[in-house]
Amino acid sequence: MAFNTKEDGGDDVMGEINVTPLVDVMLVLLVVFIVTAPLLTQAVHVNLPKTAETAPPDDKAAAYLSVDAQGKIYLDKQEYAADVIETELKNRLAADPAFALNLNADDAVQYGIVAKVMSSIERAGVTKLSVLTVPQ
Repeated sequence: MAFNTKEDGGDDVMGEINVTPLVDVMLVLLVVFIVTAPLLTQAVHVNLPKTAETAPPDDKAAAYLSVDAQGKIYLDKQEYAADVIETELKNRLAADPAFALNLNADDAVQYGIVAKVMSSIERAGVTKLSVLTVPQ
């Protein structure tokens, strides 16, 4: 036989697999994934206005310009001042002539702030602009 028994006088060998450590490791991994999954989404929280459903924008190397509820302006998750955003957009457009921009504006932000941002986008020369909303 493959196992020693007490009658043979040898050491006791356990013939069963202990699954408790495996279950412990799997539960720890599950908790880690549950905690880290929300952190992998967009860092700037914006409540988009609801509109009729349209075709999704082309996301090939498109930058995201976000305006949160407090009126702060973010370009690809980095905060910029309102007077600097036009220069930054011009620089990105000069580096990539096919530069595309997706605009996220919080539903609670004042219209004047969004209008100023859109004016800066137009003055920067960006022609590929998508305004993102949430379907009703």
